[in-house]
Amino acid sequence: MGEAGGTAREFEAGVMPATLAETSSPPVPPAGHGSPPPLEWARTILDSIADGVFTVDADFRITFFNKAAERITGVPAQDALGRPCCEVFRANICETACALRHTMETGQAVVDQAVAILNADNREVPISISTALLKDDTGRTVGGVETFRDLTDVETLRREIQRKYRFGDILSKAPAMQRLFTILPAISQSESTVLIQGESGTGKEVLARTIHSLSRRAKGPFVAVNCGALPDTLLESELFGHVAGAFTDAKRNRSGRFALAEGGTLFLDEIGDVSAALQVRLLRVLEERVYEPLGSSKSCKADVRIIAASNKDLEQLVNEGLFRKDLFYRINVVKLWLPPLSQRREDIPLLVNHFVDRFNRLQSKKIFGLSHEALQIFMTHDWPGNIRELENAVEHAFILCREGWIRPEHLPEHLQKVREGFEPLRGWTLDAIEKRAIWEALERNQWKRMATARELGIDKNTLRRKILRHRLDSLIPPQRRKPSSLGRS
Repeated sequence: MGEAGGTAREFEAGVMPATLAETSSPPVPPAGHGSPPPLEWARTILDSIADGVFTVDADFRITFFNKAAERITGVPAQDALGRPCCEVFRANICETACALRHTMETGQAVVDQAVAILNADNREVPISISTALLKDDTGRTVGGVETFRDLTDVETLRREIQRKYRFGDILSKAPAMQRLFTILPAISQSESTVLIQGESGTGKEVLARTIHSLSRRAKGPFVAVNCGALPDTLLESELFGHVAGAFTDAKRNRSGRFALAEGGTLFLDEIGDVSAALQVRLLRVLEERVYEPLGSSKSCKADVRIIAASNKDLEQLVNEGLFRKDLFYRINVVKLWLPPLSQRREDIPLLVNHFVDRFNRLQSKKIFGLSHEALQIFMTHDWPGNIRELENAVEHAFILCREGWIRPEHLPEHLQKVREGFEPLRGWTLDAIEKRAIWEALERNQWKRMATARELGIDKNTLRRKILRHRLDSLIPPQRRKPSSLGRS
């Protein structure tokens, strides 16, 4: 580690002097002119900060351990000094991807990498670490330094936020979804038919399952059928069942989905793809609650609740004569709309964390989440496939990312192309960032001031002043303009 004593030392990349690494309590030279000794200054500073700091020699044995390191790990300094750092921290990267080893072998610093360690009580503690080389005054590498921050409170807060924005199996903080959450309990407790509309991949079946789980029929079955996945003849048999001899190869009786859903909920996905002939049969079931299996003259009672869904505009199909008006009004008792992911971008980090946690459990991995660069790509992409596309992107990343953070190179190829055309916010002023954030929030909320203020967590008058200061009122779309320059909502 070099000679101790009065030899001048200097910080390399913001680390402590090498003399501090020689012992936990190095000898303090006499002070001159009433000034505190430099080493005493350094020890006091390092012991007063909230982040843990430790240094290692060339053999990765701990040579300095500050008070925050003692507090976070639960290991006293006298027990840590002289031991290999992997024995003290027992981090999930020690054996395979040690950050300090990487820095000492390549000279490249590691900044804010999230890892997990085991403290003295064998409890897992999430931390973020940064590393740098430790050099003497000749420029020779004599060890390494690592600073680390306890992320326990951050992780706890993240879980609390997820619980706050969770309703059943649905995660969202978007204003439109929060309004939906407030009425779902009442809708679930009713027996009325529900129509869910939204683009493909927005989570219509998840919403239907949530309604079922909160209903009085929760103990009954939830049966789903995709009406667009089967030809008309097979779909009729699938829904209503058949008796032996009803058609070629019908050698025995078979129950349909209505029978299987008895006492529960039947989810009819993509109902807009049903043929006109089958629409008539569905209308009769909804009106009279009876049906006949194919080939049978005996009517069966249907004690089921119907939830229908479509990614098409059924009202437009009615106007075009492609969907029966009477069936539309029969299923359109309670209509729910799920916005596309491009209109609820604030949900992307929540959903990513949810899928990361899920795939970590399924694949026994310890992926921490998206790196800043990968998150920027996710926030910029339009997600035409909505939540389903986002889930697939995270799953793809799990295949290529072994541990640590998901980076842009782990993402699907079409998302890496988004990165090529993306300009990060380097060099932006706070004013410019604020203006961009307010404009995007206004766009998401169709320029409704109250909804935008709620999303941004500010008062509506504060929002009004910021709109005027940033001259955003000139960007209001013509169709949204009202006599007042900002409009009211």
